[in-house]
Amino acid sequence: MDVDKLKDQLILHEGLELKSYQCSAGFITLGVGRNVEELGITEDEARYLLDNDILRVCQELDNNLPWWRDLSEVRQRIFVDMVFNLGISRFLNFKNMIAAAESEDWDEAAAQMLDSKWADQVGQRAHRLAKSMIEDVLEV
Repeated sequence: MDVDKLKDQLILHEGLELKSYQCSAGFITLGVGRNVEELGITEDEARYLLDNDILRVCQELDNNLPWWRDLSEVRQRIFVDMVFNLGISRFLNFKNMIAAAESEDWDEAAAQMLDSKWADQVGQRAHRLAKSMIEDVLEV
């Protein structure tokens, strides 16, 4: 079977949707008729999406804060973690935290992280990342 022709056929009939939608049968669907409500995704698919999301977040940081690559590996991971969770626009609202990190004032950067609605929303995640911002150690 010509799989490329089959793909084209299925895209013609199912459509190619890059955002979730409710199909005619009432299920949450995305891609080429993928019923994610019943089928979900595999771990491999989730990790593939994660890889792409990490690349996107790093590019967003490169575009907005090019100096972030000069941070230690742990602090780079903290920035990526926060942007992954918040999105780049909301992360950039952490102006005092970002300024403190750029000037290597880790205590102030951590304090700014914790003095936020985000910290209230994510709880232990914020405390773990703030501690790691100070100590430059992040165990997973």
